[in-house]
Amino acid sequence: MAALESTLADDDPSAAPHDSARAAPPRGHWGTTVGMKILMAATGVVLVVFLVFHLAGNLLVYQGAGALNAYSALLRREPLLLWLARAVLLFAVCVHIAAAARLGWRDFQARPVRYRQWVPQSATLASRTMRWSGLGIATFVVFHLLHLTTGTLRPAPFEEVDVYRNVVGGFRVGWVAIVYLVSMALIGMHVWHGAWASLRSLGGSRPSLHPKRRPVTWVLALLLWAGFTSIPIAVLLGVVR
Repeated sequence: MAALESTLADDDPSAAPHDSARAAPPRGHWGTTVGMKILMAATGVVLVVFLVFHLAGNLLVYQGAGALNAYSALLRREPLLLWLARAVLLFAVCVHIAAAARLGWRDFQARPVRYRQWVPQSATLASRTMRWSGLGIATFVVFHLLHLTTGTLRPAPFEEVDVYRNVVGGFRVGWVAIVYLVSMALIGMHVWHGAWASLRSLGGSRPSLHPKRRPVTWVLALLLWAGFTSIPIAVLLGVVR
């Protein structure tokens, strides 16, 4: 009888002794839907922090050529820190895009046939267009780097050491200013929903009966949009020359 009880105990997982190896989480956790959302949230936070610091540097344009060019020269004098920051940003962007693409593909596989009639309940325009705004932002980043970082695209004269003149000259070209204004609107929308979603994924925001009330992300997105948008408008109006 004791032998039979021993055999049954061995066959019953609930009766097995605790094993730390068996209790460990399954491998490939980051490949799950939850894991990819956490990766998107964490990298999204990194990118938003970069946007805040990038805006702070760009706003030096209002203090004149000396202030903005001195800031640019400071970055060039610290190449190790500059390239470290670029590496972190590149890694964050790649992970963010890869996770977004994989989640999008899973959504498609889960329902390849569209709803006959779909009426959003709490989804906002920003949340429904996250993939499109993300694609637009990615395209803009490439344009921005070619325009003001490498000088490959030159709608106006380009001097590597004179960032102020590059900014002012570029934004005096109408179509360039429009590209930036539209892109800043996309960034504002993307940050508004993305920052809120990141807080939810990382456990920093609890479910609410009023999911559209997002005061913190509203303020963050509005400040980023207004700050970046003000620069090409100021150039077009002749406030910055």
